[in-house]
Amino acid sequence: MVANEAIKAKLQELEERVWDVQAIEARYKKLAAEEIPRKTLTRDEIITNKQQILDRVQKRAEEYNLLARNCARGTALALMEEFGLGSMEIIKALSPFPGIGGTGQMCGGITGSLIAFGLYFGSDDMLDFEAVGATIDIAQKFMASFKDKLGHQLCNEIHEHVIFGRFMDPGASEEHMKAFAEAKGFEKCGLATGTGARLAAEIIIESLE
Repeated sequence: MVANEAIKAKLQELEERVWDVQAIEARYKKLAAEEIPRKTLTRDEIITNKQQILDRVQKRAEEYNLLARNCARGTALALMEEFGLGSMEIIKALSPFPGIGGTGQMCGGITGSLIAFGLYFGSDDMLDFEAVGATIDIAQKFMASFKDKLGHQLCNEIHEHVIFGRFMDPGASEEHMKAFAEAKGFEKCGLATGTGARLAAEIIIESLE
């Protein structure tokens, strides 16, 4: 295990937190029924409330990961909700993304954030190569920041070196999934979703500054 004291403390907090699942589910169901609302916050309001926004995005990414049992969906939904992006169809499309199809590859805290970047910074014009290039630059900056925070980008490595001491491989079988749940995996993997969503939100806000 390679984890600093701040990460260890965060994992303990996630494991011991009393989650208001009923309230989280009610918020999610409202989004599912009414779609993601468009935001009317101004640039100055977003910058003024930066820390509050970052804290809220991080917490909601942790909560949606627990509820959905899906790190990519949880991360993306927290960002999309905060900044008024996309639709719930995109959340549906992220179903197979945790660890890239459950293979232990790229963390959903990253892929969910990249989806939000595409929605926020991308262009509707598929031939707008300048916008694509700019979005890729932003993605690379984000991924470097994520690795700097957690030391790894791949699901299996985050499991082994940061959270559990080994790759839990929850997608391998029902037994693996049960062991993952018993190890408080859905709670503890909020570390990655919360980290990813917070870093992504910070980059979006910095683009306004």
